[in-house]
Amino acid sequence: MKNILFIILCACSLSVVAQSTTSSIVSNVSVEEFQKLSSADKNGVIIDLRTNEELTKKGFVKGAIQLDWLAKDSEQQVDKLDKNKTYYIYCAAGGRSGECAEFMEKHHFKKVVNMSKGFSSWASKGLPIEKK
Repeated sequence: MKNILFIILCACSLSVVAQSTTSSIVSNVSVEEFQKLSSADKNGVIIDLRTNEELTKKGFVKGAIQLDWLAKDSEQQVDKLDKNKTYYIYCAAGGRSGECAEFMEKHHFKKVVNMSKGFSSWASKGLPIEKK
């Protein structure tokens, strides 16, 4: 009985240690949280992963730079970024930014904040939009 109790205690301890040491560099956040975090972070970089056509038609988040995730060299462009900065990324609905966030995590970026539901949700909430 003591052996079983000891094994259970060890397993629980290892589980707690594993959870505390594995923290994802990607945070998937709501539109409101994205706005709050990105506006408070003066050193963070906001990246719009949509195409030129999407930006022209629908606008973009103020201060965002464009990096078209559908472009042939998008992964190479992302890989050139400073991996120590915080990046706030979004696309139209969350698919491309989810893929990009996964890529950034695999390529050792330190912190990535992904707007889960994308620009369509940002616009539907009436948040500020810039136009080209």
